Amino acid sequence: MKFLWVVIYLSVLIWSGVDPKDYFTWIMEVLPAVIGGAVLAATYNRFKLTTLTYTLILIHCVILMVGGHYTYAEVPLFDWIKDVFDLQRNNCDKLGHLAQGFIPAIVAREIMIRNDVIKSKAWLNFFIICFCLAVSALYEIIEWQAAVWVGDSTEAFLGTQGYVWDTQSDMWLALVGSIAALLSLSRFHDKQLKVFLQSPDEPQPGVD
Repeated sequence: MKFLWVVIYLSVLIWSGVDPKDYFTWIMEVLPAVIGGAVLAATYNRFKLTTLTYTLILIHCVILMVGGHYTYAEVPLFDWIKDVFDLQRNNCDKLGHLAQGFIPAIVAREIMIRNDVIKSKAWLNFFIICFCLAVSALYEIIEWQAAVWVGDSTEAFLGTQGYVWDTQSDMWLALVGSIAALLSLSRFHDKQLKVFLQSPDEPQPGVD
């Protein structure tokens, strides 16, 4: 699976970088995926993750790359959805912010469980949700600072499309995503984590 993961990641990254709508927006949107890929490569031998977590990270990277190529306000699929359902805006960015809570929740859960950071499940879930909200808030701060420093060139990166509550709705969706991930995937995630938690002296299987 490792080979397939890398092939999909690099293929979408290369496609995304070929004649994007706006190169500044492409860099800003795709940079987190590039950093994430580099971190995974650097830590693969020392701290392999579950297949579920690697898969979710890849999905998040693809969302970022697609959004970077078209800009979130002009992704064709969501233009079609906007027309079919008579919506006021292209909502691809909302999918991205939902993923911004959903996927980091499982990443944080895995790291915290395997490092035995918090033993109480209730407190574990609470801090995971807080972490996801913090990530979302940090991203909104970065968007704000980019707008302050660069000006009009960041309009496609911000992707507000005239929606006055865009920032608040983005963080709300990250909150919803984090809760949804914990409710829907925790049991399945626990099954994959058993392999890592049973015997720390055994080689970690990870994604091969």
